[in-house]
Amino acid sequence: MTEKMIPVVQNLSKILEIQNGAVVSKTIINQKTGTITLFAFDQGEGLSEHAAPYDAYVEVVEGELSITISGKPYVLRKGEMIIMPANEPHALSAISPVKIILVMIRS
Repeated sequence: MTEKMIPVVQNLSKILEIQNGAVVSKTIINQKTGTITLFAFDQGEGLSEHAAPYDAYVEVVEGELSITISGKPYVLRKGEMIIMPANEPHALSAISPVKIILVMIRS
């Protein structure tokens, strides 16, 4: 039996705090069909190049982020988003302290 989700209004900027010299995350939804995860990166922190088998939606909640997808760099600021295509190598680096939301649909 699946636990019933109770709707709760939350402010994404306040769910997770940026920590000095770290990357932290909080999973908001984790289902077989997909995940929603909030990440907070301190300035200069990031995720090294990797690939995922599914498309992923990234939106900047606050701050500024550099994303490299298949060798091409992109800079995203608050309110901007990008789709990272499945199986394409990508890396993330915080230009300033930044919070992002990552949505991955597994289908």
